[in-house]
Amino acid sequence: MTTTLIIIAVAFAGVLFFLRTARGQAQRVRELPELEGLTRPVDLAAFRNLVDPDDEDYLRQNLPGEKFRDIQRQRMRAALDYAERTVHNASILLRLGEAARRNHDPEIAAAGCELANGALLLRMYAKLAVPILYARIVLPGAHLSVGCLIDMYETLTAGVVRLTSLLNPAYTARIAAII
Repeated sequence: MTTTLIIIAVAFAGVLFFLRTARGQAQRVRELPELEGLTRPVDLAAFRNLVDPDDEDYLRQNLPGEKFRDIQRQRMRAALDYAERTVHNASILLRLGEAARRNHDPEIAAAGCELANGALLLRMYAKLAVPILYARIVLPGAHLSVGCLIDMYETLTAGVVRLTSLLNPAYTARIAAII
């Protein structure tokens, strides 16, 4: 009986940990202007370049081994920074999506639901990408990819733009620039 209770308690703690990790600790966001100052910009072109396997192969072929490893470690540290920004932004956008999901307009509520679901998925994937990037810093020659994280972030950004255009079309370009 005691073993069963311990297993249930550990499972419950694991579920709570998973939910807390997935949702994050972001501040509540109810309005679009609140996003300014909360998000951290992600340069998707630079991020994509840092994790591009073709660029890595080019560097590997054209640089001496030690120089390649040094440069690849620097590239992965920069990519890690972008991944951590992605984790942070996804938790904030999750809150925005949750707030929009409670809107009385069904189109805004649907866009909010889509944004919240996408942000949750992106946050979990980005959380998994962080240890992969750490591994690539330690082992610069490892072939571990996080490229679809960028595609997911682009999709989420499009969702934010869609929601913004529904809530306040004049604010769309401004929001797209800070994400």
